[in-house]
Amino acid sequence: MVEDGVKVNCVVLTSIVRSLESSWARNLGREVHGFVLKKFGDRKDVAKVQAGLVDMYCKCGDMISGRRVFYSSKKRNAVSWTALMSGYASNGRPDQALRCIAWMQQEGIRPDLIAVGTVLPVCTKLKALGEGKQLHAYALRRWFLPNVSLCTSLITMYGTCDHLEYSHRVFHDMDKKTVQAWTALVDAYLKNGDPLTAINLFRSMLLTNRRPDAVAVTRMLSACCDIGALRLGKEVHGQVLKLRMEQLPLVAAEVVNMYGRCGDLKAAQRVFNRTESKGSMTCTAIIEAYAVNQRHKEALHLFIWMLSNKFVPTKATFDVVLKICDAAGLPDEALGIFNSMVQEYNLETSQENFDCIIRLLTGAGRISEAQRFADLKSTLFNLPTPVLNTEQD
Repeated sequence: MVEDGVKVNCVVLTSIVRSLESSWARNLGREVHGFVLKKFGDRKDVAKVQAGLVDMYCKCGDMISGRRVFYSSKKRNAVSWTALMSGYASNGRPDQALRCIAWMQQEGIRPDLIAVGTVLPVCTKLKALGEGKQLHAYALRRWFLPNVSLCTSLITMYGTCDHLEYSHRVFHDMDKKTVQAWTALVDAYLKNGDPLTAINLFRSMLLTNRRPDAVAVTRMLSACCDIGALRLGKEVHGQVLKLRMEQLPLVAAEVVNMYGRCGDLKAAQRVFNRTESKGSMTCTAIIEAYAVNQRHKEALHLFIWMLSNKFVPTKATFDVVLKICDAAGLPDEALGIFNSMVQEYNLETSQENFDCIIRLLTGAGRISEAQRFADLKSTLFNLPTPVLNTEQD
């Protein structure tokens, strides 16, 4: 474009920078950054491009470069502050993201709706109720509410912080109650151990002719699992069929899981058989369905069937299968599965995986093998090394 003599302005550069959001594009982003410095220098209209550069570097995981661009900017605004906040939040520094909202105000910059919307999920993650309430009050003063996205974030934040009455109040005050808002309120009750109210809310949502999305449906199926409500689970399954969601992998897996946990293994198998787009999620769900009904042998056969049909097991699959081996007392099978998980599929192990192997080997009297796994676990997870037994097998 430049070689063809086309004049590049800040609008074009901002659009280019916004498209560079992954690590492989970082070098190209640096080229754009160099071009900006060379051609535009300290011009006032370059602020938007600098905000885009901050955002680009942060999305590429390069917080050092993102911070450098941000603090070298002579004219910071709400957009650049929001980019930095978002970068901290997405790169594992939610505490810094929360501090940014205060720092930008100390510079005399008022957070806009997008800035508030960016930091509210941070309050949720940190369970920072006090800061969340302050943002809520600020949003009211600035007439940001009842913005649907902000209200939904507030419902989630209050629910996570165990303040259901505030979640309900925010929801009640919404002019337009979207499916996402309904789902957030349902999820708040589920997280606070009240699945019955969550189910009643779901029914109320259906009465308003709102079409639940896949997230709402899976939340309801999970609630039915929690209380063993097979009849209610069938009711939700009926909604799945009505909404033609039965072939969505996430939904199909949750339906299988619900029937399995509610003790109707035949229904779980029937749903699995009818699922056309089978994958690792649905396969894991049917394996777990047999496992929770103490059908360990059939569950392991299903795992073998899964592998023979070229379905790729996930970490969740291996966790389920190792628990099956633990419950069935199968140390050799567990060792084979553990080794396959690490060597063939390059998946990370957890302390629970090691505990399973150690428990099985100890129970089988294979103390020296169990001790080796205990030593390896201690090394990997920086834990004290336990001495299982001085007796050798």
